[in-house]
Amino acid sequence: MSIIQSDILILGSGVAGLSTAIKLAKALPNKKIIVATKNNKEESNTKYAQGGIAAVWDQEDSFESHIQDTLRAGDYLNDIEVVKMVVENAPIRLKELIDWGAEFDFNTQNEYDLGKEGGHSANRILHHKDITGYEIQMTLIKQVENLSNIEFLSHHFAIELITEHHFTDKTIELGQNDIHCFGAYILNEKTSEIDTYLAHKVVLATGGSGQAYATTTNPVIATGDGVGMAFRAKAIIEDMQYIQFHPTALYEPGKSPAFLISEAVRGFGAYLRNKNGERFMLKTDDRGELASRDIVSRAINMEINTSGAECVYLDCTHLEYEAFYKHFPNIVEKCKSIGIDVKKDFIPVLPAMHYMCGGVSVNKRGQTSIHNLYANGEVAKTGLHGANRLASNSLLEALVFGHEIAENIIENQSVFQVPFPPIPEWNSEGTIAPKEQILISHNRKSVQNIMNDLVGIVRSNERLERAIDHLNYIYSDTEKMFKHVTISPQICELRNINAVAYLIVKQSMQAKENKGAFYSLDLL
Repeated sequence: MSIIQSDILILGSGVAGLSTAIKLAKALPNKKIIVATKNNKEESNTKYAQGGIAAVWDQEDSFESHIQDTLRAGDYLNDIEVVKMVVENAPIRLKELIDWGAEFDFNTQNEYDLGKEGGHSANRILHHKDITGYEIQMTLIKQVENLSNIEFLSHHFAIELITEHHFTDKTIELGQNDIHCFGAYILNEKTSEIDTYLAHKVVLATGGSGQAYATTTNPVIATGDGVGMAFRAKAIIEDMQYIQFHPTALYEPGKSPAFLISEAVRGFGAYLRNKNGERFMLKTDDRGELASRDIVSRAINMEINTSGAECVYLDCTHLEYEAFYKHFPNIVEKCKSIGIDVKKDFIPVLPAMHYMCGGVSVNKRGQTSIHNLYANGEVAKTGLHGANRLASNSLLEALVFGHEIAENIIENQSVFQVPFPPIPEWNSEGTIAPKEQILISHNRKSVQNIMNDLVGIVRSNERLERAIDHLNYIYSDTEKMFKHVTISPQICELRNINAVAYLIVKQSMQAKENKGAFYSLDLL
């Protein structure tokens, strides 16, 4: 076991973590920055983002329009000052990303081809075909590779944030404003050693928690690790009841994660139809298929519950095929691979857990309630999204807050001179290798099925109470296992999924009204 010191430790390698790292590395060339990720450097939720980045880009659009669309999507629970900050800084951050090498699609007039998605009142989405996230991820990685003061650690799994809880007298109760972050205990998956990483500033950029549900568009790495660690460190976590279900995940029974059929497909003109071939969205919202995601997901859920069908359908057959293929080549090819010809066949779709609108609470500078700990990206609750996320605002949010976090750290460099307190090494004494991994995978699947069945698009007090009873048992069983077995990514991910599921249920039980992505039958 080793003790490794750096100036800044960033956990996560998506747009939130990498954009922050790049800004800091360029502004502070003499400071050591470590970026740690539990998989390889390319793997993150960012990589799978299809739609694009929203920004006011021409004279036919306005900041006020983008602000109002964001507020409407968030059911007006957004922080208006944060919304203004993100929207008004969007063009600057996008131009910066383009300067770093990101390429976005042009139209026939040699101007940026601006897309439109559900909830937007104007064409303002810059995209790179239907793999915008991948283009951004690769752009940022190239930047990082050219910065010598960034050390990139792949296959390093953060287990716990280091705070006073690890070395103070356990009888002393720390107040909410007394907690500091000094780094993290990180498992090197290649050596199986748990090393102590000390840092003066720590940035959580660990992404989402889709794997808390059985049906999700999120990759298998999205296990809510940042929320789990922050929760155990006593950070403030808010709005976890607002879980956005993407309305149109490709319906492939037993397939996980679900393949995402981008919001932009409906923005391009596709219709939603029920099993009888009838369009049904206009009965729910005058925007039809371009209503915000919470509304479309609930409408699909209602249609399925009423009809008994297993899915609904996206109809692209009336669209000009060559233009559609140019815009969505990966979606067309994926459909073709399972026998669906989008020129003449409807695409079967179903809502799937997609995005956390809540998370670790931060202020406008990305600071959490724990000193020296920041959060950015889906792990953070910034106030931008309110009760439901407007499509294509998430990559933008990460860029804007990455800039704000970097600026705040640059402005407060005196912390780099403060010596670290004596930090104990991770204690693995008395643990043994688990005899059967099936116990861990069984608990993980149990949590996912509980969340799918009882804490979905539509909830009720009875379902939530049943869910919390089941989750409490799994939590106790998992903690008992955690204390006695050798630490592995699998047991850590299970703990984090447990924490996320608990927070979603608990904060759903405390909700007082149906807003945005939260909907309870008992609050009608």
